[in-house]
Amino acid sequence: MIDPTLAADIREIASLQGTFRLRSGQISRTYFDKYRFEADPALLRRVANEMLPLLPADTEVLAGLELGGVPIATAVSLVTGLPAAFVRKEAKEYGTCLAVEGADVRGKRVVLIEDVITTGGAVADAARLVSAAGADIIGVVCAIWRGNGKPAIAALPDMPVTAAMTAADLGG
Repeated sequence: MIDPTLAADIREIASLQGTFRLRSGQISRTYFDKYRFEADPALLRRVANEMLPLLPADTEVLAGLELGGVPIATAVSLVTGLPAAFVRKEAKEYGTCLAVEGADVRGKRVVLIEDVITTGGAVADAARLVSAAGADIIGVVCAIWRGNGKPAIAALPDMPVTAAMTAADLGG
């Protein structure tokens, strides 16, 4: 069960009302501005702590998705001591020319870390890149699930997806 004070604090700082287009193309009257809680060290620490028990025991690397999953993966990494990798939306065209930076994921059991998931389109895109880098993706852990029903990603039907909070926990 989510810490009700955390849910209330996230709702207060990050829940915006209006008309918002989500990455999925859906229109929503409520938007969870994850950057507002990710930029607050105390809230970010509390979110990371809520995510810790959701990590599979055999996790070897945390892979934070650009951009919002990166600070969360870093915060979880600091607490667990697990190395972190950072997944770009596409390989950069300079320097290392990699889509997956940081910890080496090749041959490792990797958990994808995301901030807010509605349908999981960005997660499915990142999973392809992380798999192509040689990782064995064993799960997805997100801070907020705002999709319908139980957390799941249609494009990754066999992938376990867990969430620290849901839109219902946040009153949305």
